[in-house]
Amino acid sequence: MLDNLTQRLSKIVRKIKGEVRLTEANTSEMLREIRIALLEADVSFSLIKDFIGNIKKKSLGLEVVDSLNPGQMLVSVVHKELTNLIGGDLGQYSTEISLSTTPPACILMVGLQGVGKTSTAGKLAYWLSNGNHTKEGKNTGKKKVLLVSTDVYRPAAIEQLNIIANQINVSFFNCDFSKKPLEIALESLEYARNHYYDIVIFDTAGRLAVDNLMMDEIESLHKIINPIETLFVVDSMQGQDAVATAKIFSETVSLTGIIATKLDGDARGGAALSVRYITGKPLKFITTSEKINGLESFYPERMAKRILGMGDILSLVEHAQKNIDINEAKIALKNINSKNKFDFNDFKAQIVQMKKMGGISSLMEKLPDNLHFSSKSLGVNSQEELIKKSESIINSMTLLERMKPEIIKSSRKRRIAKGSGVTVQEVNRLLANFNQIQSFMKKIKKNGFSKMFNSLSGLFK
Repeated sequence: MLDNLTQRLSKIVRKIKGEVRLTEANTSEMLREIRIALLEADVSFSLIKDFIGNIKKKSLGLEVVDSLNPGQMLVSVVHKELTNLIGGDLGQYSTEISLSTTPPACILMVGLQGVGKTSTAGKLAYWLSNGNHTKEGKNTGKKKVLLVSTDVYRPAAIEQLNIIANQINVSFFNCDFSKKPLEIALESLEYARNHYYDIVIFDTAGRLAVDNLMMDEIESLHKIINPIETLFVVDSMQGQDAVATAKIFSETVSLTGIIATKLDGDARGGAALSVRYITGKPLKFITTSEKINGLESFYPERMAKRILGMGDILSLVEHAQKNIDINEAKIALKNINSKNKFDFNDFKAQIVQMKKMGGISSLMEKLPDNLHFSSKSLGVNSQEELIKKSESIINSMTLLERMKPEIIKSSRKRRIAKGSGVTVQEVNRLLANFNQIQSFMKKIKKNGFSKMFNSLSGLFK
């Protein structure tokens, strides 16, 4: 997520932190590097100008507290300004979905064709129906959601939304799609009222570019539906064209928020930040994968920390709360404690838990920069590839080999390598890494693994 920007800015942050004295020269150099990093990430020039200007203004006459050096203080200024830049100035609860209306609350999804409106509508329905909505930080419980497609021009969009609705066990409004979008909207609203739905999510038609027919239809739908939320869906890979498009939509209908898609696959992604800044509307969600649960609430302060390589431990804990069965984890811990040592069966169980949390890439991007490891140093192109190969190697082992890795010698290594489609060197690499993990687990167990786990488990209650 925003890979290049994060790598550049985290490197700059590490450099600044080491400065004992701030001079005009090293401060100017740091600001120049930040400017270049933002430009490379496709952030709009006006946003960069204001951001750099604010940092300059705030850093003048900076008072240094006893516990921090000047470099660390400047990093705190950069973090605060980046937080405000991406929505922190809009208030603590500005990124929440508003449902403060007589049910059903209507949510209108708008944007160009191909930005991911339909799949995002499904992800939002899944998110709401699974009880993730909060009001002023307090959970409001599961919602009864109805999905409606008004994209009669693209039958594939209607079928796609219907399939998604069936997959996530959410209602889909079936009707005569030869009717006009406004008629479908009116009928679906009546149906939702009669069947006591909490929320109706409307997927709308898009075009490859803005045109008058599309904007007239969006404006008419907005008047009829009177949505509590009008969410502009922006493709993070779209570049600065997204900013111009967002301006037009904002002038036509009253946007209440933005959802940025494809942030997981885009190395730049600055367009999404630019749209938030130009429209003045909060970024409410980001999509982090193509999976139906790949929708994350957007928190400006947490994202600013992520971008600067400081990590996002709070989001990591929340993600774990939703995806890890604490009872299952306790059973796994009991199994480990009952054995003399940690084996490959235990290691594979941890891989399964990691997959439930979205894979190692999802975890790594939330960790502070100094806790990252390079997958390339382990001979693979990505961390996901590393985990996939490790699991394949373990699956090619016999039960005895998993329990007693020390018996795996030359002939066994060749058989395991052949069975898992890897080289003997890769088997050796896994065994070497496993020996390190095994030693680490032994030390933890000796120093009271249960006590450490019990203290951590309090976070998951």
